[in-house]
Amino acid sequence: MWDDRFWENGVADSAYAIDIAAVTSLPGMLFDQAKRLGERPFLWAKVDTIYRPHSWNEVAERVTAAAHGLKAAGVRAGDRVMLVSENRPEWLIADLAIMSLGAIAVPAYTTNTAINHLHIINDSGAQVIIVSTPQLARPVIQAAAEADRKVVLYVMDEPEKTMKAQTDVRAWSDLMTAGANQASPPPDVVMLKRDDVCCIIYTSGTGGLPRGVMLTHGNILCNCAGAREVLRPLGIGAEVFLSFLPLSHSYEHSGGQFFPMSLGAEIYYAERVETLTTNLGEARPTIMTAVPRLYESMRARILQGLKAQSAVKRNLFHLALELGQKRCEAPETMTLWDKARDKVCDILVRSKVKDRFGGRLKAMISGGAPLNYDVGVFFIALGVRLLQGYGQTEAGPVISANLATKIKLNTVGPPMKGVEVKIADDGEILIRGELVMKGYWNDPDGTIAAIDTDGWLHTGDIGRLDEDNYIEITDRKKDIIVNSGGDNVSPQRIQGVLGLEESIAQSMAYGDKKPYITALIVPDADFAANWAKAHAVSEDLATLAHNAEFKAVIAKAVENANKQLSAIEKVRKFALATQAFTVENGQMTPTLKVRRHAVLREYRAALDALYV
Repeated sequence: MWDDRFWENGVADSAYAIDIAAVTSLPGMLFDQAKRLGERPFLWAKVDTIYRPHSWNEVAERVTAAAHGLKAAGVRAGDRVMLVSENRPEWLIADLAIMSLGAIAVPAYTTNTAINHLHIINDSGAQVIIVSTPQLARPVIQAAAEADRKVVLYVMDEPEKTMKAQTDVRAWSDLMTAGANQASPPPDVVMLKRDDVCCIIYTSGTGGLPRGVMLTHGNILCNCAGAREVLRPLGIGAEVFLSFLPLSHSYEHSGGQFFPMSLGAEIYYAERVETLTTNLGEARPTIMTAVPRLYESMRARILQGLKAQSAVKRNLFHLALELGQKRCEAPETMTLWDKARDKVCDILVRSKVKDRFGGRLKAMISGGAPLNYDVGVFFIALGVRLLQGYGQTEAGPVISANLATKIKLNTVGPPMKGVEVKIADDGEILIRGELVMKGYWNDPDGTIAAIDTDGWLHTGDIGRLDEDNYIEITDRKKDIIVNSGGDNVSPQRIQGVLGLEESIAQSMAYGDKKPYITALIVPDADFAANWAKAHAVSEDLATLAHNAEFKAVIAKAVENANKQLSAIEKVRKFALATQAFTVENGQMTPTLKVRRHAVLREYRAALDALYV
């Protein structure tokens, strides 16, 4: 457990923060903030390699124009409008313009194939689609050509002429012009209520086709209120967020867009994941949200870079880790000599780590999947506050988060403000409150199965509440491996331990109804390339997967990981994947969770062969 002795905290609330309890809709929140904050910067995006701001007034005016343009195009309350775009100011503008009419935004991932888009178009019944670029429009147009109904596309950037011959493609600029010079806010906004559905977010689909989750204004506003209470001890001031997770995912949609809006914060849009390090230095965020996979990658890069440093610097870094962990977990055991050396580590190590994140980071929030304990310890010991949270799309999506003043990394924190939690007889975590979704779109049976008659959402997660009312998650109900001996085994725990090995980038534990656990392992790309170069062989994973010497090296890593696992959890045998799990090959969701069904489609035979 870590407490606030490790950081200096403030308690002041920002004058920019809005009274969320009084807000009736998300567009209403924007227009209220614009009245108060006017020409202050709100959204920042790169223009000719330089970040340039859009003020609150400018954004409100553009939302108004887009809303009137959509209304002139025939969009009415209740209509579904699909949105396909990378993170940029126009994403928020389009999202809020749709909601301003009482229509329902349907975000879709930019990584979707035409087949994915077709499913969402047909399932949601969207007849209008807003797309950012001609490149992203191509698979959408392909899907629209096969859709059950006629679809109109608006392209934010200049659409290609050939597109108009394939379907009804129009320019976003024409829509904005048609809605220009109208009263702000649009008159429909005052009619909106917290219980109205504002968006349908399709879940990532780790187990099959995505299904639409109907979220209301109140679901997301409840999340905003709860998140503010989590961060209040840090002092809420002129906050800055860096948006880089897909806005089509509920985590970034609520936490990276509407929560900052509720605080009157500024939002910088990262160019892409590859430029994240550069963008961190430019935006210098105060709050950062990300999925565990990113933190794992950052840790791996830091440790890899450390190898090129002198022995003195390496030893000093590891000392900072050792003392940082000791200072947080058991401060009473710190000797005067420990404290003196720790002060030196603050200056020579932790200050440099802080600079890598822009120099003014108050907290990093981890969500979307379980965070490995050792990864969390790594950052906290280096003086970077890391708060693990928990949620799911059906809950807006945030259910709980570690408190800044009391971090327990083996948990996901206590329920947020306005959230009730109880543990069912079978260990399932149940939640209730304004954050619970309206239901699944076009799936009344699924809705009844998920939300019982007393309003409790059945999360599908297994866990417990500790003595501080912090939630500890042990596994997913449907993901638990039950071996042939009847033992329940957590695949997530095994995968988390394997992922800490330098030579292992990704893994998937396997063994349901089997006598022991096996795993499919994706070697770390840099490790594999360096090993291949040293042994004068191809670095292609498909080739290395059959190289006995290379498999022996990976076997040593598995053996080392097994030391941290119980007898029933130990990986007895493994197979090497021929390619990484990626969004592009369909083996990961856009939020970087492994799609087990997709991986098994390709590797089940290889895994089953390990039991022969």
